[in-house]
Amino acid sequence: MATTEEKAVSLELGSGGKRMRDFIARHIVPAFRNPFLDDLGDASHLPMGVAFTTDSYVVDPIFFPGGDIGTLAVNGTVNDLVVSGAVPRFLSLALILEEGLPWVDLSRILRSIKRAASRADVLVAGGDTKVVRRGQADKIYVNTSGVGLTVARPRTSLIRPGDRIILTGTLGEHSLAVMLAREEFGLESRVRSDCAPLTYLLPLWERGALWMRDITRGGLATILSELAEKIPHALLIEEEKIPLSLAVRGASELLGIDPLYLACEGRAVIVAPQKKAGAMLSEIRKSPLGRRAAIIGRVDDRIGRPGELLLATMTGGLRLLEPLTSELLPRIC
Repeated sequence: MATTEEKAVSLELGSGGKRMRDFIARHIVPAFRNPFLDDLGDASHLPMGVAFTTDSYVVDPIFFPGGDIGTLAVNGTVNDLVVSGAVPRFLSLALILEEGLPWVDLSRILRSIKRAASRADVLVAGGDTKVVRRGQADKIYVNTSGVGLTVARPRTSLIRPGDRIILTGTLGEHSLAVMLAREEFGLESRVRSDCAPLTYLLPLWERGALWMRDITRGGLATILSELAEKIPHALLIEEEKIPLSLAVRGASELLGIDPLYLACEGRAVIVAPQKKAGAMLSEIRKSPLGRRAAIIGRVDDRIGRPGELLLATMTGGLRLLEPLTSELLPRIC
């Protein structure tokens, strides 16, 4: 007999974890199967050197320390193009507004979109606006689609044992900022979302980067688990080398949350050839957004089995990491 979860949509479908991947593989891909969907990357590479992506944003609350739904929509779409090997150029902007949304809030969000687009050097070239009755939405939802020019493509087939895994900064600030802004846990912190464009990483494609992903829903562990499944080797990351802010470390311990599964909106994980990893790390650290970047692990054919993601813990053990299976924090983006 089918379970309740199988009969109706649940929050886990939007988690970025295993349930979401299963849903896409079982329902979306078979319904629209074509070569552009097969890779299930952050953006599709279309003919004539064009990359295309789209995303919708339903974050709650719509304003949070370090950003709002507008900055999130622009940076999230820009970053999906960057990690797919494309230079972002144009965005579309679609707004679903709830009756009663204060004009002052809408104006603030539009100003944020303008600033974020200018910072990322993209133009809003089209859009749409719809309004629904009071109670039929939650203030505002935003959809952005992005078009970019392809300069490279992720090449998982070229990943070899010894290649290094680079993390561009600390984990979890976005999830924690949104979580505390909801005032559900009685905690106070000065943590701000890391929401920012990753356009400074574009030169790394020319320097030999093999693969990139921005660390959003599902967190670092889920994203690297998905990569491990695509290559005939294991991935090994070292707990002591993973940069965490004091705020994220403290809140994670207090709330019992694993920061490896927390979302970011301005961080990426990169696989670099072993001989080029040091130079790439130095390049990343030149940006204010990458000052705490670190090499956190490697591709390994001596530990674990192909397809596994392993964590070398601070106590000297090995822990098998798996994709997120439940929703830690709904509506973080």
